[in-house]
Amino acid sequence: MGPVNWLGVIAAMLAALALGALWYGPLFGRAKLAAVGPGGLAARRRPAQTLALTAAALFISSAMMGHMFARLPAGDLAAKPWLYFMMSGGLAAMFVIPALWTSYAHQRIATRVALIDGGYWLAAYLVMGAAFWALS
Repeated sequence: MGPVNWLGVIAAMLAALALGALWYGPLFGRAKLAAVGPGGLAARRRPAQTLALTAAALFISSAMMGHMFARLPAGDLAAKPWLYFMMSGGLAAMFVIPALWTSYAHQRIATRVALIDGGYWLAAYLVMGAAFWALS
């Protein structure tokens, strides 16, 4: 196992946070608010707390992704850069999104919200993979 790219971990977390600001702001903020309603977004009352929790969750995700990439031979990643996207996107598509949607189904949360949130996690994991690739 090679060393974890900690600069990549931090960059991946920051890239996913920036994407979240764009995703839940100008891109889909109004659509999610319309689906959930103003009472359903308690996070709006404590933006600093929400940001800290999101950053912590993304740091854990990016650290685990960094460990995953460190387990691969560096030559393989250099020769096959699509592995960054295949592996990071695969994590989102095969683990994170199904878990999210299963939880949403049990809570009877609107499909529109599930699609917005699932789309974010797929895009966020792909952006994290891109950050590791860029800093490899």
